[in-house]
Amino acid sequence: MISIITPVYNGEKFIESCLENVINQNFAEVEHIIADGGSTDKTIDIIKHYANQYPHIRWISEKDQGQSDAMNKGIAMAQGAIIGILNVDDFYEPNVLSHISELFTNLPEPSLIVGNCNMWDHRNNLIQINKPKRLRPVDLLMEKQINDDGMIDVTFPVNPSAYFYHKSLHQKIGVYKVEEHYVMDIDFLLKAVKVANVKYFNELWGNFRYYPGTKTFDDSIDGTSQTRIQQLFKEYAKTLPLIKQWEVHLNRIMIFITLRIFYFSQYPQRLPQSIHNRFMKSISYFNHKTAITGDLTHPPATKTSPVWRYAARLLLFIKSRREIEVISTND
Repeated sequence: MISIITPVYNGEKFIESCLENVINQNFAEVEHIIADGGSTDKTIDIIKHYANQYPHIRWISEKDQGQSDAMNKGIAMAQGAIIGILNVDDFYEPNVLSHISELFTNLPEPSLIVGNCNMWDHRNNLIQINKPKRLRPVDLLMEKQINDDGMIDVTFPVNPSAYFYHKSLHQKIGVYKVEEHYVMDIDFLLKAVKVANVKYFNELWGNFRYYPGTKTFDDSIDGTSQTRIQQLFKEYAKTLPLIKQWEVHLNRIMIFITLRIFYFSQYPQRLPQSIHNRFMKSISYFNHKTAITGDLTHPPATKTSPVWRYAARLLLFIKSRREIEVISTND
């Protein structure tokens, strides 16, 4: 049996389509567990209406500590050996669940299988197809990649509608972090790929609505999401063996260069302005620091890339030499 878990709070806009999406899978060996956080809109009424008609729908409604807590409650209720997480505003492709059940038939336990995921905007336009085919820990930590479609893509599965796993995996890595409200799925994946049998299938399984007003979208727009992910990756990288940490570091440099080449091959007209902006940013930083320290030849370390630091340091050194020559000439 597959247990689909949907955490929800005040999700009246999407809960009906979510329930119907699982119903329309026409797969008998499924249970759909709704973990509601005490909704105050019409969510509960809609859930009750469907649960009275479809016995595979099980639900709970009580105050929780957030999405992770709701998912953990659903996992505790789950009777299936296979877990799928379906957020209330996301949906599966047709007949996915029966296919997933077949794939798990010959897989060792615990296994994690990952497919592709459509990303949709609020006008139902396809933004991108997430294809996370490399799923080693060091691959996930790269953050970005160029996928088979020639698109810049994140390295990790962008949404849980496109992956499924054995429930027993939680016995090895624990449940979702209750205190984590944004990147709990990425935290789960980083732990899971270390201990599970992981397989990627180049097939479309999930659909992710990337809408204004949703937690994921709003967190991404203000830049907070990227900061959270980078902090999580930084903390996780520290747990790897030293040789793996160096592999991650070197691979990040290579992917940075590759992505830059790829981007400017698509938009060559933007290269001069990018170089100028980077250079001026570095010069501005060093001018500010040297004005404070008075040391032109040994300005303090900065977070800019080594190339720009070297270029700025070289320019400042030349500048200082010219000033010395002018003073000598005047004397």
